[in-house]
Amino acid sequence: MVTIIKIKRDASRGVPFPSYATPGAAGLDLRASEHAEIEPGEYSMVGTGIYLEIPPGCEGQVRPRSGLAAKHGVTILNSPGTIDSDYRGEVRVILINHGKEAFRVEPGDRIAQIVFAHREQAELMETDDLSDSSRASGGFGSTGVK
Repeated sequence: MVTIIKIKRDASRGVPFPSYATPGAAGLDLRASEHAEIEPGEYSMVGTGIYLEIPPGCEGQVRPRSGLAAKHGVTILNSPGTIDSDYRGEVRVILINHGKEAFRVEPGDRIAQIVFAHREQAELMETDDLSDSSRASGGFGSTGVK
């Protein structure tokens, strides 16, 4: 199944079209359209110069690039960032530097990836009782490590 996503680029910034790095890639690479220098422990919102029209029933999930995390300690602060189908503004990526050195972003650098997914809106039904489960109210680490 192919979902059509309309895309508009800010031509004045020379932004490359998002693309899949390999035939098996799940996400399209998003590239920076501006310079940024992110000091250790700091974050910056970096523009991509692209605007999307995502069809109803779909969302865009902006995810980190594993190479930036592994090599530089740089990831996305609100990962995954969600782009709703009714948002028409510029796609921006909130990068955070967990590394030990400043991280420089140049226009054209691959800074994130975007995966498109189908989603449903839930209908909430208020109740006084929830069914039992083997986990019950056990949370954060209650199932152990091994």
